Amino acid sequence: MSIERPHCRLSVPDRRCFRGAHADFTRRDLLGCFATGLGGVALASLLAREASAERTPGEAADPPPHHPPKAARAIQIFLQGGLSHLDSFDYKPGLEKLHGKSPPSDAQGFMGRVGRLHKAHFRFQQRGESGLWVSDLFPHLAHVADELTVIHSMWAGTGNHTPATYEANSGFRTLGFPAAGSWLSYGLGSEVDNLPTFVVLPDSRAWPTSGANNWAAGFLPARHQGVVLNTRGPAVRDLRPASDVDDATQQARFAALAELNRRHAEERARDDALVSRINSYELAARMQSAIPEATELSQESEETRKLYGIDRPECADFATACLMARRLVERGVRFVQLWSGGPFGQEVHWDAHGSVPDNHRREAGKIDQPVAALLADLRRRGMLDDTLVIFNTEFGRTPYAESAGDKAGPGRDHNADVFSVWLAGAGLKHGVSYGSSDEIGWKPGDKPVDVHDFHATILHLLGIDHTRLTFYHNGIDRRLTNVHGHVLSELLA
Repeated sequence: MSIERPHCRLSVPDRRCFRGAHADFTRRDLLGCFATGLGGVALASLLAREASAERTPGEAADPPPHHPPKAARAIQIFLQGGLSHLDSFDYKPGLEKLHGKSPPSDAQGFMGRVGRLHKAHFRFQQRGESGLWVSDLFPHLAHVADELTVIHSMWAGTGNHTPATYEANSGFRTLGFPAAGSWLSYGLGSEVDNLPTFVVLPDSRAWPTSGANNWAAGFLPARHQGVVLNTRGPAVRDLRPASDVDDATQQARFAALAELNRRHAEERARDDALVSRINSYELAARMQSAIPEATELSQESEETRKLYGIDRPECADFATACLMARRLVERGVRFVQLWSGGPFGQEVHWDAHGSVPDNHRREAGKIDQPVAALLADLRRRGMLDDTLVIFNTEFGRTPYAESAGDKAGPGRDHNADVFSVWLAGAGLKHGVSYGSSDEIGWKPGDKPVDVHDFHATILHLLGIDHTRLTFYHNGIDRRLTNVHGHVLSELLA
C-alpha cells in the first residue's frame, strides 16, 4: 500500500515499515525503504563517488601500502632487442667445452637456420666480494657487482620482440594493458604536484617499437600514462611561452583557464579523457619551473658528470638519462623508465643476429658506465636503501650461432626459454644470484621465474600486495600480474 508523508511518497509494505499512517518514521524504516527504492541506488552512487574521490594516497580501491615498503621509488632500465645472458651475466663453462659442436636435436633457429654452439664472446670473471660472474662486456657494472641481485632463470611467453616487450612491461602480450609504471602511479599516487608520477626517457636515437604503447595507461585513468622527457636537447620542447610574459600575468591566465576547464568538464559529466587532458595541461603549467630545475645537469659537480660519462660522446645521451633519473626520483617522481634500444631495422637495439661482439659492444658501450654510476651515486647519497633499480630485457639469446650453418658463427637467435635480469637496491639481498639455466644456457634449470613473479616481487618491495592492486574493467578485476605471480621471497633481505 502507499503511505504518504510530507515531501515524499514511499511505496512499501505497511507491516514492514510502519505501524500506522501517523507512526514515527524511524531510522530502521528509512534504511529499509532505501534498500528497495531508487533513492537507495542514487545514495549508494553518490557515496561511492565520494569515497572514490577521497581515496589516498592513490586511486586504488584497496590503496597501498599493504605492508611496510622497502622502496619508495623505482628506476627501470629496459634493453630492447634481447640481451645475451650468455655473454653478460650467465657464465657457462659447459658451453666452453662444447664450442663448435652441434646443438640439441630439437633446437630451433631464426627462420629455421641453426648453427653450432658458441662459447661466450666475452671473458667472464668473478667480481667483488660476492664473486658474481660478470663478463668484460660490462666492465663498469663489474665494479658494482656486489650491489646486484641477479635472476638467471627468467623466461618469457614468446620469442617475438613486440609482444615480448609488451609482456615484460605490462604482464600481457597484447595491446591495451597498463604498463607497470602506470600501475604504480595508480596505486601509490603522486608525491609532488609539479612533476609527473611516471616518467619515460626513451633512447635518444629513436623510440622503441610500438612507441608510446609501451608506457600507456591502458584501461586505467589516462593520467597514469608515462610522460616522455627528452635526453637530447630540451627535456620538454616549447615549455615556455614564445613571448616574454611576467609571472603575474601568466598566473592570471592559468587561473582563468582553470575555471573555464572546470565548467567545461562539469558540463560533460567529467569524462575521463577530458579530465585527464585538463590535468595534463595543468601539470604542464606547473612543470614550467620544476622540469628545467630537475633536468638542469649543470647544477651537478664536474666529478658527478664525469662519473656518469657525460663527457664521453659514445655514452653521453644515456649518461644524461641516468643522471636525470636520479634527479627526478630525488624530487618525488615515483617511477622512471629508461629505454636502451629503438625500432628494428635500424642499428639501435640489442638484437644480435649478425654479430654479438659488434652489436653488444656497441650497445653496452652506451649504457655500462652510466648505469654503474647510477648505482654508485644512489649508494653514496644514501638513496639506494629506498630506491629499487630494475635492469631487464624481453628475452635472451640462444647458445648456438644463428644462421651460421656448420660453423660457430658470431650471431645468436632469440631465446624466450631462459635469460638473465637483475635488481638492485631497496629490500634485496645484494651480490647474490637466484635460479639457473641448464648446462649450456638454453633452457631453465633451477627455480624458473616468469614475468608475473618478477612484477609481484617489484610491487612487494614497493609495499604493494600484487593480488590487491586491482582495477575493475569489462567485468574483471584486472591486475598487473593477471591471475598469477609469486613473490620471490628468497631475494628479500
